[in-house]
Amino acid sequence: MDLEITPLPGGFGARVETDLALATGTAAARALTDALHRHRVLVLPGQHLNHADLLAAASLFGTVDTATDRPYTVPGFPGLTVISNIHQDGTPIGIYDGDQEEEWHADNSFKPQLTVATLLYSVITPGEGGETRFADATRAYAALPPAIRQQIEGTRAVHSVEQLGVLQNQAGGGQSSIAAGSLAGQPEVEHPLVLTNPATGARSLLLGSMVIRGITGLAERESRALLDELLEHTTSAQYVYSHRWKQGDLVVWDNLATLHTASPCDSSRHHRLLYRAAVR
Repeated sequence: MDLEITPLPGGFGARVETDLALATGTAAARALTDALHRHRVLVLPGQHLNHADLLAAASLFGTVDTATDRPYTVPGFPGLTVISNIHQDGTPIGIYDGDQEEEWHADNSFKPQLTVATLLYSVITPGEGGETRFADATRAYAALPPAIRQQIEGTRAVHSVEQLGVLQNQAGGGQSSIAAGSLAGQPEVEHPLVLTNPATGARSLLLGSMVIRGITGLAERESRALLDELLEHTTSAQYVYSHRWKQGDLVVWDNLATLHTASPCDSSRHHRLLYRAAVR
């Protein structure tokens, strides 16, 4: 499968010109997966995908996770989740209201098995706000001073969905995300602070501004100072790409190599609707 790939400015990410509705078979899967591993974020504009097409596209990158965000799963299409700030009769139709700044995170880091890749497909695009920002946790790790790389080698961090809900509550004036609420009571998990991508061997920082309770074996103050330092470094401007959505955009990111966050979007003035698929 031939792909027209144009690297994005800033050192990571690429724009890919292709019709995903026509992408099938092992050659397409290999070409797209190789491009994702090389660039870490792929922007595929101008797509015209129904729900079945989107699930088929996701399956090119791996096994679609059908056990995520069940209250907002698209009926008849397990594996697709509604992401939206739209309310109907006072009830949100999706898991993201968009009026608050989202925390930096890697998808599902509070679960034992990390998501490998995530796809977002834009159907209704806001006129203002709602950008998704990506941080290149791979280049950020490589640029750390050797002393810090040595300090964090082999360390593990505790990821807690309970803490995520508490901190979201505090930041959101008493309201945590629907996703955090639906996962309340899930046990804490440990993950390496530095991930090694099994497909590429590349090493990346696995961080989160709210979900990580601490680094195993470090005192709370020391742990928090180190985590804050690493996150500030990883999300500094030279490692960040901000995606301004257009209708028909599909963005895929390597969840083992990047962090991401959503910018606020005033739901009283601007609606957004996307569909998400996660790959294990």
